[in-house]
This record gives sequence, C-alpha cells and structure tokens, in this order.
Amino acid sequence: MSITGAGPQAGVRRRDRTHYLYLAVIAAVAAGIAVGLVAPTFAVELKPLGTGFVNLIKMMISPVIFCTIVLGIGSVTKAAKVGRVGGLALGYFLTMSTVALAIGLVVGNLLEPGGGLHLTAALAKSGHAQAAAGHAQSTTDFLLGMIPTSMLSALTEGKVLQTLLVALLAGFALQAMGPAGAPVLRGIEHVQRLVFRIMSMIMWVAPVGAFGAMAAVVGATGTAALKSLAVIMIGFYVTCILFVVVVLGTLLRLVAGVNVFALLRYLGREFLLILSTSSSESALPRLIAKMEHLGVSRPVVGITVPTGYSFNLDGTAIYLTMASIFISEAMDKPMSVGEQLSLLVFMVIASKGAAGVTGAGLATLAGGLQSHKPALVDGVGLIVGIDRFMSEARALTNFAGNAVATVLIGHWTGELDREQARRVLAGDAPFDEQTLVDAHGAAAPGSEGAPAGAGALPDPLPAQSGGAATATAA
Repeated sequence: MSITGAGPQAGVRRRDRTHYLYLAVIAAVAAGIAVGLVAPTFAVELKPLGTGFVNLIKMMISPVIFCTIVLGIGSVTKAAKVGRVGGLALGYFLTMSTVALAIGLVVGNLLEPGGGLHLTAALAKSGHAQAAAGHAQSTTDFLLGMIPTSMLSALTEGKVLQTLLVALLAGFALQAMGPAGAPVLRGIEHVQRLVFRIMSMIMWVAPVGAFGAMAAVVGATGTAALKSLAVIMIGFYVTCILFVVVVLGTLLRLVAGVNVFALLRYLGREFLLILSTSSSESALPRLIAKMEHLGVSRPVVGITVPTGYSFNLDGTAIYLTMASIFISEAMDKPMSVGEQLSLLVFMVIASKGAAGVTGAGLATLAGGLQSHKPALVDGVGLIVGIDRFMSEARALTNFAGNAVATVLIGHWTGELDREQARRVLAGDAPFDEQTLVDAHGAAAPGSEGAPAGAGALPDPLPAQSGGAATATAA
C-alpha cells in the first residue's frame, strides 16, 4: 500500500484503490489461465507483457534498495539510542528474520515447487526468453565487481551489490556526521517518497503483467504450471502457520510462559482487519493499544511495535526465499547451496527494504536474483500472478511476529505485568474499545464509527524508512 496520504479520508481512499488492484490482478490471472488453455500458441506470444512489467520492476531495484538501506541504518541508530529496549528489539528482529529466511530455504528445497516446469526451454520458441547470462566468476572477480566505478554509477547501471555497498557506506557516513547529516537524510526521505510513488504507479500495470506472464506460462506448460503454483502457494501458507505456531509459539511458551493460541485469539479482530486489507499497517494503532492493555509497558510497546513494522518481517522473509527457489527451479537454473546461502545473507539486509509499499517486495526479490543469477529475473513475472494471493499470509505472519516480539521483549526487560497478561488472555479483562479512543485520541480503524486509518500513534521514535507504519504486506 502507498505510504502517502494522511488522515482518515486518505486512509479509506488508499485502501479502496488497493482493493480494486487486487480484484484486477485476480481477473487478469484468471484470464491468462483461460487464454493459455484455449489458445496456447497465441498465449506464449503474450510473454512480452510480463517481461515489460518485470523490466519496470527492475528499473526500481537500485533506488528502492539505496533509499531504504540508507534510511534504515539511520533509524537503527536512533532506535538503539533509546537504550536497552531498542538494542534488544533490533537484535531479536535480526535473529528471527534470519531464522525465517533459513526456514524458507529449507522448505523451498524440500518442496521443489518449480521442478519439472522447464520454463526456459518451453518459452524459447516464443523468441522472448532471456539468454542465460553470465560466466564463471572467481571470488576475486566477484569481490572486485562489488566496487562501482563511481557512487552514481551503482545507481545508474543497476548493479545491485554495488548499490548495496554504496548505500551502506552512505548510511554509516551520515551516522558519523550526526546533526550535520540530518538535512541529507531528509532529502533522501523525500527521494524515497518519490520512488515509492513511482512504484505505486507501476503496480497498477501489474494486471497486464500478470495476464501476459500467466498466459505464456500456461500456454507453454499446460496444467503443470497451475499445479506448481498451487504447490508453492499452499506450501507458503503452511510454512507461515508452522512458523507462527511452532517457532514463535514455542519461544513464547518457553520464555514468557504465554500460550500463542491465547495471544492470537486476543488479537482476532486485528487479524480480520488485516485479512480485509492485505496489510498489517491497518492494525498498527490497535496493536499498540492492545499490547499496552495486555500488560506490556508503554515505552516498550512504543519502541518495539513501530520498529518491528520496518525490521521484523518474518512472512516477507519466508516468501522471498521460497519464491527465489521456485523461480530458479522453474527455469531449470537451480541454485547451489553456496548461492542459496549468499542469497540468504543478501535478503537479511535487503528485506528491510520490503516494508515500504506494494511492489517493494517484488523489487527486493528481483534485486536478490539479479545480484546472484541475472538470468532468473525474468521469472519474477510468474510470481506476479500469485503474489497477491500470498500477500495476506505475509501480512498476518508479520503481524503475529511483531505481537510475539513485543511480549518477549517486555518479559526480557521486566516490563510485562504477568498477572494482567494472564487476566487478559483468560478473558477476565476484555479490551475496551473506549480505551483505544482515550489513549490515542481517535477511534481505531475498524471500530464502530471510525474510518480506517484513524487514530494518532505515539511517536517514541523518529520516522523510519518512510514511516513506522509501513505496509508490511509488501
């Protein structure tokens, strides 16, 4: 969802527009499948529609990564300055993001959802398949290739690893400049808003790209493509559920003694709100209020929740790695273990840029593939067709991960009222919607008489990566 717009009316308009895009993508996917089955020869020739959309996404890779990494480093420093809570939260987010990425790699290798599609060979007859790029590179050549000719060339030439290096250097340099670097950071924030606005515009072409990509794939492979897409979708949903229940649930029980199902039931209304909007952004004010009602102190909630919305994207992490493996297998270019591990390292850093706007996740996915195997980037067009179907699972998983993180960090810092938590989760102290109105100055999204997007948020931290309340379904 777009990060622009303010106030209740803007919030409603933004959600409705995304809803229309969602419906358009679903219709385009259905039309692409129908054309692929009825007229396969013609359908294969539609591949340039998907390729054109992927090229638009590729155009945005470098600016998205540069802006989000530079601003992300700045926000990490600010969060860490808050003290023990900020440092503990950031350490936890980094650890869990890495775990989620690793789980995505393991499940992707076990399922092999793209195996047997042979997309490269099947689409070669259309004359639009990309040539397999690259040649064997030594470690020395790889490392030297990360150094751009100039700082600006990294952005203009589309070299992802070079962009990442320049972004890291710029971010740490702005840290060292202190207050003198604040004007530059504000300038980059404005550039980021421009980049995300362009990305939002590009995403309105997604139905065309999804139609062309799906028609070409189904026309070339028949029902095999539909089976593979179903496998990765179902596998992704099951993986997200297991991650929340097994990984996060076990950690929550062992560390804080809290039942994850009781916590999820307590947040049931928020999950329904997220399900209707495909973004956990809509439930941010309610999560803050409910975590405080649960017994976590306001300072811990005010630091952990907004920071987690930018840095704790477990569902997105699982999606990025599973989608990468799916594309590599579908195009008969499987990645070695070493390539998968290096991709994991890249995603640990670059996935922080997937929390800005619809399509940023696709840009991050394309960036990871381009940095490791450029010939695989064309396969992103296939993911576009099912991306919207998986957005709800990403948003729900991200939200659950942030709720669990808030309870854990409250426990570790001694800022969790265990008796209050027990009473709340047992249903003895139900959440009063009026509490949210009184505490945050406006009715919450989804509450009676309140438009979505309403509700002021406490601002314990400066804005991060385009704002704390970013759309984590990206």
